[in-house]
Amino acid sequence: MKRTLFRESSMTEGPVLQGMLAFFLPIMLGTLLQQLYSAVDAVVLGQFVGKTALAAVGGSDIVLINLIVNFFVGLSSGASVVISQHAGAQEHEQVSRAVHTAIFLAVIVGALTMLLGMFGAPLLLPVLSTPEDTLQYSKDYLVWYFAGMIPSMIYNMGSGILRALGDSKRPLLFLVVCTIVNTILDLFFVAILKLEVAGAAIATSLSQLICAWLVLRTLRRADGDYRLDLKKIRPDGWLLRRMLVIGLPAGISSVLYNITNVYVQKAINLLGTDTVAAWSVYWKLDGIFWPISNAIGIAVMTFAGQNYGARKKDRILQTMRVGLGLHLAMCALIGGFIYFTRDWTIRLFNSDHAVVEQGRVIITYLAPCYCLFSATEVLSSMMRGVGNAIKPTIITLFGACVLRLILLFTMTFPHLSNLTIALCYPITWTAASTMFLLYYKFGKWLPAYPQKQPDII
Repeated sequence: MKRTLFRESSMTEGPVLQGMLAFFLPIMLGTLLQQLYSAVDAVVLGQFVGKTALAAVGGSDIVLINLIVNFFVGLSSGASVVISQHAGAQEHEQVSRAVHTAIFLAVIVGALTMLLGMFGAPLLLPVLSTPEDTLQYSKDYLVWYFAGMIPSMIYNMGSGILRALGDSKRPLLFLVVCTIVNTILDLFFVAILKLEVAGAAIATSLSQLICAWLVLRTLRRADGDYRLDLKKIRPDGWLLRRMLVIGLPAGISSVLYNITNVYVQKAINLLGTDTVAAWSVYWKLDGIFWPISNAIGIAVMTFAGQNYGARKKDRILQTMRVGLGLHLAMCALIGGFIYFTRDWTIRLFNSDHAVVEQGRVIITYLAPCYCLFSATEVLSSMMRGVGNAIKPTIITLFGACVLRLILLFTMTFPHLSNLTIALCYPITWTAASTMFLLYYKFGKWLPAYPQKQPDII
């Protein structure tokens, strides 16, 4: 009998908490390992090159990378939702066609991201008021980082396919291998060959190439409905449209978030290199939280998607409640860790006195506030999982992005300081979460079940 992943998943049957934990924990560890990629870059550059290189990679560069990459990652997320819905409905042929459509989309998205990032992102550095002493470092890192976008998108899409079908363990194993490789290559290119920031970016791109090869190898050797045949990689128009209808609002939402962060980074840059380096350190520590928050969101979205496909509304609601509890617990754990270890973790990246003092203040402002974002992450992920992507994007636009821009131009720039920059985040997290809770309570967030795909000829 042909083996599929569907019968291995506990998403549509059994206790939701146990199933979600088993699925979520490998994703959490995997996303932390992905964050370790950039953290290793920061530590190696901070120790072997200096605070100017650290400020370049962790300042304007990370904002531009998030702006461009996260749009296309969000766009691609629609594929995971579509695959998980068909998996939950046990529609095997549609899963096979969706897998090949998703890989096609990943290649196209990767090529567009590479071109836009290599040739467009460096042109935006002066717009962000990037400090002159970090400008060349920033350009070098961006060009080499974006050169690896096609394998990066293939890995992310392939991992999304495996997770949509209930397998979150193998993407973790791939990342373990690649994180080790990235660390070794970072030290080799930066500490030994003295390639500075370009060496760190080359190490990351080569590591992503290995990840892409591992995930493609897994899909090609699979003996289930998700097996990848390179000759069949082509778009299915009906499935591609569904993927884009769900994924495009997620990509737009990500862009809106990151456009506001562009202005945040401009405000930080105006305070000088020491402040940029201090915020760069905070972003690396803050990066412990967001991958875990995102992992909970992926788990909620996938569980909601499969149970939507299986027509089990009660389990969708259970998924939301369990996800919210997990998110609040992680906020307390990670926020507490960042807050109470701030004195020595900052020095791990850079021991400059001004950087350490400012970094300590920034963490004090923001680390206790993560719980304010919980409802936004969990409810928006549940709604995307059931195919409701447009209204969450609108809520994000007004609850977080528009309000954050208003705060930046009425509070932050006129009274520029670390405090007025930091306050933009908890205020907008609270506003967005409140709007999502009101929509969940009073709005019609569960869409009608989609019609079947036309018969395959």
